[in-house]
Amino acid sequence: MMELKKNILDKRSEVRERLYTKPDLRHLFFELTLSCNEKCFHCGSRCEPGIPTGLSFDKIKEVVDEVSENFDKKRIMICITGGEPMLRPDFFDIVSYIHEKGFVWGMTSNATLITKENAHRLKECGMATISVSIDGLEETHDRQRGLKGGYKLAMRGIQNLIDEDFFHAIQITTVINHKNITELDELFKVVDGIDVDSWRVIGIEPIGRALEYPDMLLTPEDQRRLFSFILEKRRAGYPVEYGCSHFLGFDLEGNVRDRMFLCNAGVFTASVRADGSITACLDIMPRDEVIYGNVNTDSFTDSWNNRFEIFRKHLSEMNKDCKECEYEKWCAGGAHHSWDYDANKPLICLKDVLF
Repeated sequence: MMELKKNILDKRSEVRERLYTKPDLRHLFFELTLSCNEKCFHCGSRCEPGIPTGLSFDKIKEVVDEVSENFDKKRIMICITGGEPMLRPDFFDIVSYIHEKGFVWGMTSNATLITKENAHRLKECGMATISVSIDGLEETHDRQRGLKGGYKLAMRGIQNLIDEDFFHAIQITTVINHKNITELDELFKVVDGIDVDSWRVIGIEPIGRALEYPDMLLTPEDQRRLFSFILEKRRAGYPVEYGCSHFLGFDLEGNVRDRMFLCNAGVFTASVRADGSITACLDIMPRDEVIYGNVNTDSFTDSWNNRFEIFRKHLSEMNKDCKECEYEKWCAGGAHHSWDYDANKPLICLKDVLF
């Protein structure tokens, strides 16, 4: 079994090397706004109420048109995110246009604005998937997301989606931290009672606003507890999986998520930030090294085809310990959003914790 897993990981490594020279755009994220009706302490983008809206509808249409003309739109999903994207008054104009252009689209949302009417409109606009955040039991969820009543509103939104037959499109996403990890078993009962497609569990990362709350980061014991929980539930047939971060070692890769580790940033995935900046993954903290133009002045196609240099090489090349690690072939330095570009090392390395 171990040899089989190594062979699969070897194949993933070969795919990564090919993608460095021939990237294949599959997911394009649009950050419609940084404004949000919640203020989550773990938010990588530091979203909060009152931040001005991002790109104009006309500019978004221009980018969608460009991608439609220059890429195979049958192979691309457009992912709408924020902030809370539904705060934009022109939200339905935007997603209707994307749908009319023939793209598959989905979004991430806190679901607090998904009334019965809005759920129906999402169906009319062809929404294919939605990731809804539930970050603990009611009191914990509201406290960590900064909106009293947010849990009830999110659950109402989920039910409204289910009533429109979206249950196969809904993924619950939970960010696990040092505090809410104690609620995993009870939260499982809640999620298990909702008629949704899957549950995605993510470990908190020391990025964005989470940097202000170091006591919320996961300890090594927390990490082991989290992966044991996911393994137990998956072996029982429950559709829970760990997020995309980190190489997890031979025992966990393929067992706690459906695919083996490969960071999609810049090889499968690109993003347009609310200010128009072109980058790979919205979870990567914006800085000069990871921004490759702006759709207000530059061609998205040119940026994707001819730039993105830092995303098309091993991060481990920038760190001696990573480069010499026995797992470098499969890890390549980990995920770009969890790399410290100042110190040139991973923000989190799970090697000594998990394997």
